[in-house]
Amino acid sequence: MAKPTLLVVDVQKAWDDPGLGERNNNPSTERNVARLLEAWRAVDAPIIHVRQRETDPDWPMFHEDDPRFAFKEEAEPRDGEPVLTKDVNSAFIGTDLEERLRAAGVTTLVIAAFTTDHCGSTTARMSGNLDFETWFVSDAASTYDRACP
Repeated sequence: MAKPTLLVVDVQKAWDDPGLGERNNNPSTERNVARLLEAWRAVDAPIIHVRQRETDPDWPMFHEDDPRFAFKEEAEPRDGEPVLTKDVNSAFIGTDLEERLRAAGVTTLVIAAFTTDHCGSTTARMSGNLDFETWFVSDAASTYDRACP
């Protein structure tokens, strides 16, 4: 049986943009992501990194040619750790994530993510819908204040 796979979703420098407003939870998200990565690496368990790419001019910080597209230092992939790039909220859409997991015999995903209420929750819900045992690490996820219309 395969070890649980750690899926690190969208932990990118773009989230430091002051235009996004104030983070409303988990000021230690990055530290906790780093701790998860350290634990997975210590037992040689699989890790997959995912990043968001945008073409929408309203989100220039996620364009591939913008320095904020890069991973935050705490979530920097190491050699041999796969990096997938997605264009929508779910890490499963437009990537080979599901195929990679199935080929490796993975049945359990552990997810750390920015943002909790978008790409994190979408990826987690789809993971469950695809019959993966899914764990969402709430203290390794974060979001921003939102205003309702």
